[in-house]
Amino acid sequence: MNNELDYSPFELMAAAGARELKNGEIVGVGLGLPVVSAFLAKRTHAPHMTILFELGVVDPEPVVVGVHGLSDPRIWYRATIHTSFADMLGSVLHKGLIDVGFLGALEIDMYGNINTTLLGDKNGKFRRFTGSGGGNDIASNAKRTVITIRHEARKLNETVCFLTNPGYLGGGDQREKLGLRGGPSRVITDKAIFDFEPESKRMRLVSIHPNTTLDDVLANMSFKPIVPANLPFTEPPTAEHVRLIRDEIDPNKDYAGG
Repeated sequence: MNNELDYSPFELMAAAGARELKNGEIVGVGLGLPVVSAFLAKRTHAPHMTILFELGVVDPEPVVVGVHGLSDPRIWYRATIHTSFADMLGSVLHKGLIDVGFLGALEIDMYGNINTTLLGDKNGKFRRFTGSGGGNDIASNAKRTVITIRHEARKLNETVCFLTNPGYLGGGDQREKLGLRGGPSRVITDKAIFDFEPESKRMRLVSIHPNTTLDDVLANMSFKPIVPANLPFTEPPTAEHVRLIRDEIDPNKDYAGG
């Protein structure tokens, strides 16, 4: 662990997400922290990675990365392609050309199923959110999916309130039987990183973040993940990761403050 470097939970999550992306891969990027991670990877170890936004923008060199939405033209600057939702989702994603789908989530369950549509309370009242956008297409067709979410019991549930984007559905080979590609490979929270056990497809701890305990991780989940006997700490961000996020990628904390 590097306890001398000053970094926030957001910066740790962003660096962990960036490390999941490899040079030369094609990455479908959703709004929020995935944007920061994608450009962090692009500016460090993966300069030849291709970034795709669902609205049809490919490999931009933004004037400003930290903007409030992907429809802001400042994030499109010097893009190699400006096309459409239909072209991006149909001609690229549904053909199986995207290596990684990188998504945020409102709620997730033990099999990596994502809800970004609505949440209900015990009184039967529902609050609606943004919904799928291209998230369902990405989760259904990318070769693998990386997901970021806040680590809270109300967000890490045994069953999601609404299935927006499929993970491994009920576990086992259900996803494969439906003809869906890939599946979730990592879930990154502000307390830990998870993957999925190959046979059961249940969420499994990979590492816990520095200054976090296993008890704290488990106490803030509504289901118990698979816990290996030897559990390392998550690798912290480097000084260059922190500098890039603060000075170049999200200097106004448009994403970090969300």
